[in-house]
Amino acid sequence: MFSKVKNCTTAKDIWDKLIQICEGSDKTKENKLTVAQQKYESIKMKDGETMTEFDERFSAIVIELNSLGKEYSNRELALKVMRALPKEWDVKTMAMRESKDLNKMELHDLFANLKAYEFELETRSEAPSTSQPTKALAATTVEQCSPSTSKSAEQLSDDVMSLFAKKFGKLMRKSFHSSSPYNNFNKSDKATSDLICYNCDRPGHFAAECNRPKRDNRPRRDDKRADDRYKKEERYKRDEEDDERKLIGPRTSPKRNSRKDQRTDG
Repeated sequence: MFSKVKNCTTAKDIWDKLIQICEGSDKTKENKLTVAQQKYESIKMKDGETMTEFDERFSAIVIELNSLGKEYSNRELALKVMRALPKEWDVKTMAMRESKDLNKMELHDLFANLKAYEFELETRSEAPSTSQPTKALAATTVEQCSPSTSKSAEQLSDDVMSLFAKKFGKLMRKSFHSSSPYNNFNKSDKATSDLICYNCDRPGHFAAECNRPKRDNRPRRDDKRADDRYKKEERYKRDEEDDERKLIGPRTSPKRNSRKDQRTDG
């Protein structure tokens, strides 16, 4: 360095020579300023980069611009930093714009605020989830349940659902006059409304559902269709009683026995 200024005769000449050596000529300064401004305009926070690293990189560009004679206001610097952050920071930057006076906020104060927010986010992400112990406790409680109790409850639920299905099917047949329930025994598609009551000779219901007085000592009909309807009715009634007996225990059916006796006597 001394060899470059030893021929200077005055202090001013030495100073001017040093400035030229360090900063370059005016043309060189313009080129450096252009490059620094391009860095400033295109700067973005990188993926995985911490706020401290971004602060160092951004501040280095600002210092270089200041040395080349380019200065920015506090507001311009703050807005530039906010625009350079990823979308995950939008909520924070919008809150700062509303609550802070960017004209008075220094660059180091801005980064201090952002670093504090970054630290808070990292602390929350590292905190253990409170839902996991709850799930583990629930799993332990289920495992501690008695197997026999679970099996009994499951069997009871199946029985109740079976009885409900039977009752619901009967209700639907009464309400909407669905097809005969004995289509498994013969594949007839007759509607309930086409059936003839064996007790009152009227269509639309079985004799067991008839609300008219029962006819005693009725002679057996020779009509094969009437005989088939009676058999179907008896089969349906027996099947329904068997299903209920499986669920709630055996019970007597004096009406059915009486009907059989009467028909036998006749």
